[in-house]
Parts: sequence; C-alpha cells; structure tokens
Amino acid sequence: MLVAMSKLGLTRDKMYKTVARQLHGVVPCWMCGEHVAPAEATLEHIQPLSEGGNSHVENLAISHDRCNNLRHAALPATQ
Repeated sequence: MLVAMSKLGLTRDKMYKTVARQLHGVVPCWMCGEHVAPAEATLEHIQPLSEGGNSHVENLAISHDRCNNLRHAALPATQ
C-alpha cells in the first residue's frame, strides 16, 4: 500500500535537507536555536495561518516538535 505524504510534509523534508546542506548538517530550531534531528523536525508557520499567514517558504521554518507545541500552548485562545 502506497501512502501519500502531505504537501507540507514534502516541503518540510525538502527544507530540512536544504538547510542541513547549507549549514553543514546543523539545522537550528527556529524557536530555541538548538539542532533539530530529522525525526524531531516540524514545519512551523512563522505568522500563523489564523493570523493571516500563508504556507509560502518565506513564512515557514523548521522547529522541534516540542518547541512548536509549546508555542501553540502559550498562545491565547481566540474567541
């Protein structure tokens, strides 16, 4: 059975590999600055979609899954 990856999943992998190549294997987390291993990498919208952001490469960054989750947990709930 063939499972298709989401477009953002493919973008995350491509961005990770590009950054790793440019920075000699070191991919810093957009949130904390520490290295992100491929298995921990998530694609973060710098300006959230809910605030008018988009999924263009200029608005995307690699972060740890835990940092991404902490950021969203700290955001106030919209009403």
